[in-house]
Amino acid sequence: MQYRTLGTDLTVSAVGLGCMGMSHAYGAPADKAEMTKLLAQAVELGYTFFDTAEIYGTPDNPHDNEEFLGTALKPYRDNIILATKFGIGFDATSSEVNKPLVPNSRPEVIRASVEGSLKRLRTDHIDLYYQHRLDPNAPIEEVAGVMSDLMREGKITHWGLSEATEDTIRRAHAVCPVTAIQNRYSMMARWYESLFSVLEELHIGYVAFSPLANGFLSGKYDKTSQFEAGTDYRSVMPQFQPESIDQNQDLLALLHQLAQEKQATPAQISLAWMLCKKPYIVPIPGTRKPNRLIENAGSANIVLSDAEVLAIDDALSQISMSQVFGGSRMVKK
Repeated sequence: MQYRTLGTDLTVSAVGLGCMGMSHAYGAPADKAEMTKLLAQAVELGYTFFDTAEIYGTPDNPHDNEEFLGTALKPYRDNIILATKFGIGFDATSSEVNKPLVPNSRPEVIRASVEGSLKRLRTDHIDLYYQHRLDPNAPIEEVAGVMSDLMREGKITHWGLSEATEDTIRRAHAVCPVTAIQNRYSMMARWYESLFSVLEELHIGYVAFSPLANGFLSGKYDKTSQFEAGTDYRSVMPQFQPESIDQNQDLLALLHQLAQEKQATPAQISLAWMLCKKPYIVPIPGTRKPNRLIENAGSANIVLSDAEVLAIDDALSQISMSQVFGGSRMVKK
């Protein structure tokens, strides 16, 4: 495994592990014993960057993911980076599979959240603490001020913003330096590339979530793929609908062609593309499968030249694609 620096001093594995899907959004939660083995294998492979959030859970156990990681990763705590998030809840009254998000980043809510996360993660500090979504009712300067206080208290060491825009990043960074943003990014979701110059100016890292477009860019799905109704978000995501499979054939063909040329897999090409684009991008694909864990780690060893990255960018700009899932709906309460 290779390693990268987020911000000025947070060293993480070049590929991180998004842990949400072990408990949330991809059908029924995975078997805890199997996932404990998977996390141990991840550490052995050199993964040091593990991502969760206080809301990654089930209706019966809303904090399942943090609690699980706190136990499973406890033996490795001194050698890993734990990232978690605060600031949103789900609209439990909604009947939607992918329930709308309700933002709340009031100072007292943040303080309750950090104490809860510390307890569930079984740690005395959080390495990277993100505001999960912007709260229009909580000025970002106020949120950044709370982060500064939490750093002084030793409860967090770095902080970041998820799904952030340039204005928010600049205002937050002016109060308390931001280490990383965590925004959606993949070959199908490139709308935040306009932030690259800002991140370079301010020395902020980019943690890419859904780097495989929720798995679609692995090239493993087709019209026969089945997803658990009611609990698997992919069942309602646009890129997995039958008509989208047809629309995305040119994209999949490009991925398979590149994979063959580099003796890699489509997933590895998808990750290598962003890893080779900028030295401060760290993708955090999720998985429940040991072979995928190994495959994703291997993407850091694939070298694409600047010219090859530009050629891929150009091809992606010209390929007709389906819509891709762009995030949960936000509501006010």
